[in-house]
Amino acid sequence: MTDAARTPTPTDAAADAYVQRVAALDPLVATELGIPGHEDKMPDLSPTGMAARARAAREMLSQLDGLEPVDDVDRVTHAAMRERLGVELELHKAGEDLRSLNNIASPVQALRDTFDLMATETAQDWAAVAKRLKALPKSLGGYAESLRAAADAGNLVAIRQVEAGIKQAEELADPDHSFFSALVAGARPDGEEPDPSLRRDLDKGAAAAQQAYGGLAQMLRTVLAPRATTEDAVGRERYGLWSRYFLGAEVDLDETYEWGLAELERIVAEQQEVADALYGPGTGITEAMARLDAEGTRTLHGTEALREWMQSTSDAAVAALAGTQFDIPEPVRRLECRIAPTQTGGIYYTGPSADFSRPGRMWWSVPPGVTEFSTWREKTTVYHEGVPGHHLQIGQTAYRSDLLNTWRRMACWVSGHGEGWALYAERLMADLGFLEDPADRLGMLDGQRLRAARVVLDIGVHLGKQAPVRWGGQRWNAATAWEFLRANANMDEAFLAFELERYLGWPGQAPSYKVGQRLWEEIRDEARSAATARGEELPLKAFHRRALDVGSVGLDVLRQALR
Repeated sequence: MTDAARTPTPTDAAADAYVQRVAALDPLVATELGIPGHEDKMPDLSPTGMAARARAAREMLSQLDGLEPVDDVDRVTHAAMRERLGVELELHKAGEDLRSLNNIASPVQALRDTFDLMATETAQDWAAVAKRLKALPKSLGGYAESLRAAADAGNLVAIRQVEAGIKQAEELADPDHSFFSALVAGARPDGEEPDPSLRRDLDKGAAAAQQAYGGLAQMLRTVLAPRATTEDAVGRERYGLWSRYFLGAEVDLDETYEWGLAELERIVAEQQEVADALYGPGTGITEAMARLDAEGTRTLHGTEALREWMQSTSDAAVAALAGTQFDIPEPVRRLECRIAPTQTGGIYYTGPSADFSRPGRMWWSVPPGVTEFSTWREKTTVYHEGVPGHHLQIGQTAYRSDLLNTWRRMACWVSGHGEGWALYAERLMADLGFLEDPADRLGMLDGQRLRAARVVLDIGVHLGKQAPVRWGGQRWNAATAWEFLRANANMDEAFLAFELERYLGWPGQAPSYKVGQRLWEEIRDEARSAATARGEELPLKAFHRRALDVGSVGLDVLRQALR
């Protein structure tokens, strides 16, 4: 990329200053973005802390009112910030930030997960870890205060999510098996044992963190659980708000539900075609998958073999796509594949720091006892998390300091844009011939089937819709959703149970993948139709470059920006 640098504008300066303000209010965000100066701190998660974040957002919106966009980049920044900060303020007004509790994306997990991203090379790095550990109890105390305030206001949490929080908090509190004990036990600044003073600080910090999580578990059990609701569904009003937050677009939820059912049927038919191609006409989809696993030719043994395969698959994709299908800047060509220190079963990506000193990373959280991995299932996952999926999308945006301000490059993330792009990338890799092996294609379709199924499940449960006769014909609930999920996902049941809990406690997020993919494909097809009307072909490489240069904005804003 050799584009001339754009002169920063007053809007860019305001957006950059807002990022710094957010980083000070939430040091976890600072660590995620690689902004120095906050690595020894924890956020204020009390109602006062939540109000301070909302005040910062309102003041930023007010500041935008006094700024005139200088160019098209500014116009997108104004639209994106108004959309993002606006919906965040709606969530704050509804009290959603005070009752954040689920099994995957709440402070229970975030306060632990930040340590995965911290530097641990030097004694100074470990001193920051010790200080952050010691700051964790106050942050958890503020979080407990917010949960109580939400309950007092009648904004109750589902008992299922409270119980998940108790379980995870108790695991983190266990001194014999806690993440925090293992973290400080592994401290080797500059390859040496820490000096006695630092060792004491680390041990005290770990003990304080464990005790704090024990206190949280007790509070959840004795205070929140008795006041929790037994209803998993959040209803149409709350769901519509969360859907807008995760998509950056307003969609017709009823039409989207029906589309999800139709998309599911289409994918199942495509899976059947692949099963027939693999083992002959009439071979069941589940049978084909079982036979692939039984053959063992596409099986990895052990987590190190998994990590090496992830890395080599990712490196091969970068080498094949760079310069041919995508513009991939040199720093973005490095993706680090790691086995995560947790054991939840999740696979996820963390972006690079602003200066790329910390690279983008793909993480695989392997559940206890799992030692075999099927490459036919997961090749598409590497493309989803790596290139041309999340790593290309997030890394290219982070690299564009010559074009975008810090908020656009690093701090704005919309699930429907990001996860939708990653699913779009999976299909694109199939179209480009990278999934020619029918087994790999079956794995891609298995993932797409799950994403379509959870559009139906998520909207169906939370809006209290009636399931089709084929799926029982009764009102969607956790029990009917479980049977539906088992029928449409060829995965270990322990993983599926975690996934179902996630959908029930994080409304609107799971559908954002497949709905986001749908919107991405619509935007591409609109561009293709416009090119055809001009008597031209749409150059996909240029379209993707232009689209990714916009950054992770709401999908309505993206559509407008590309017109």
